[in-house]
Amino acid sequence: MLRWFISILILPFNVSVIIPVLILFFSDYHYKAPSGVFLIIGIVMLIAGIFLASSTMLLFNNVGKGTLAPWDPPKNLVVEGPYCYVRNPMITGILLILLSEYFFLNSVQILSWTVLFFVINNIYFRAFEEKQLEKKFGGQYKNYKKNVPRWIPRFTPWKF
Repeated sequence: MLRWFISILILPFNVSVIIPVLILFFSDYHYKAPSGVFLIIGIVMLIAGIFLASSTMLLFNNVGKGTLAPWDPPKNLVVEGPYCYVRNPMITGILLILLSEYFFLNSVQILSWTVLFFVINNIYFRAFEEKQLEKKFGGQYKNYKKNVPRWIPRFTPWKF
């Protein structure tokens, strides 16, 4: 449980809390209250993001027998829950949390960080993580990768 908690503190907490706070602190950001529409969109995105990120982290722990951290990856391929629809639901959850911060804070800086975080992860997944998963899980992952999209969810769950 400790390794799971540490991986959450190091990765998603830094990405969604520490880095945005530092960005706002060191920029010329001035708070402007969001409109009612922005507030509602932000609340919906925050709830969806927290649900998606936390449920996928639990799946990594309970089904994958590992953590979200690259230094302590799951031992089993996780193809349950949101992973039946899209290959990267955990990152999608974090992106939704970051987008909610943009809507709550009216911060272009946070929106820029969200885009940069997406680009970095997209490059990382293509250049490193997917190749590692193919080596580790072989045809099982290749079949999953062929049938489940990286970012845009399927309409129906994929059955392994």
